[in-house]
Amino acid sequence: MSFSLHGQGLKLDTRADIEPHLAGVDPTKIEEIHFGGNTLGVDASEALAEFLAKAVNLKIADFADIFTGRLITEIPLALTAICNSLVDKTSLVELDLSDNAFGGRSVDPIVPFLTNNRTFQILKINNNGLGPAGGKVLANALLESAKISQSKGEKSNLRTVICGRNRLEDGSAPFWAEAFAAHGSLTEIRMPQNGIRMDGITALAHGLAKNPGLEYIDLQDNTFTFEGELTGVQAWTDALSSWPELKTLNLSDCVLSGDGEVPLLVSKLAEGSNPKLRTLQLQNNNLEAATFELFANTIATTLQGLMSLELQWNEQEEDDEFLEAVGLTMKARGGKLVVSDEDEEEEEKEAEEEIKEEEETKEEKEAVLAEAVQPAPAPTKKDDTDELAELLGKVEIK
Repeated sequence: MSFSLHGQGLKLDTRADIEPHLAGVDPTKIEEIHFGGNTLGVDASEALAEFLAKAVNLKIADFADIFTGRLITEIPLALTAICNSLVDKTSLVELDLSDNAFGGRSVDPIVPFLTNNRTFQILKINNNGLGPAGGKVLANALLESAKISQSKGEKSNLRTVICGRNRLEDGSAPFWAEAFAAHGSLTEIRMPQNGIRMDGITALAHGLAKNPGLEYIDLQDNTFTFEGELTGVQAWTDALSSWPELKTLNLSDCVLSGDGEVPLLVSKLAEGSNPKLRTLQLQNNNLEAATFELFANTIATTLQGLMSLELQWNEQEEDDEFLEAVGLTMKARGGKLVVSDEDEEEEEKEAEEEIKEEEETKEEKEAVLAEAVQPAPAPTKKDDTDELAELLGKVEIK
């Protein structure tokens, strides 16, 4: 059962404000709760925490964007109440605290949950303004969790960490790397737009290399090189073979090379380092003809599993013969090459149409199902007027 107040724009300050919304809802039957798009004060959060404490079957806790307009003095108290109520939830799979302006000053309330709840699998903490200091606090909490699991001979359950747009920078990247290495269980990591530069990127490569089950990596808009130095690119090139299950790799806007040379990482991919790779995003990386030629020569062999290749905003000519060859090969197997904004818009339009078709099909199936279970109409009882009309119809005038 899902309980949702998502997107209602409610301003819930007190117990009296939130209790009418909780009344009549059995917390023991709740598996998902969605509160995003409302704003919660301290008293309302404490009342919600009491409700959550009884939610023994809770799997998904969505508290993204719940502190808009709140004072920095309110957020820690409200967050403490909510997170403490989730610490002992062994059923919990996912916690989403994205789009809340914590900053580094308000992360401490999350630490007990991250450290002591070792059954949750998915952590979403995107666009929270953590900064290097806040990022370090959360990374250390995850590291401590991994150490506790190890001391008890237990495997980590952590699978997904989404922590983008948080200004983590080099100051916290090594701590995240250590935490990731300690868990060793990740299948998905998304850390785009964090201002992480070459030293931090290098550390992350080493930490993530300890996670052989990784399927999805998104490090978009962080920097892999520095003034011609390729330490970061080399570290990630070396790590590629550690991820045999990798399906999606997004390294757009990452400065993978300098003056047009083929990035070491791309060369490694073209050798077939990750045969399960399906989506490769390399937008805005100063790629030139030599890289496009490499793709043209390998797209049908060592990159034969690739179904989506995004190369927008690189140094391509309008009628590049290599890109044309790549595009034709991918199209023949049902894949897609995106090299321009127009291609991207077309892809988005196709995706929207697919979603629309799926929704229409679902509605049609539901309508058919509803019609199938619709009870047959009960026979209509004749009223007195109908009966009188029938009698008069039988009267003969002689």
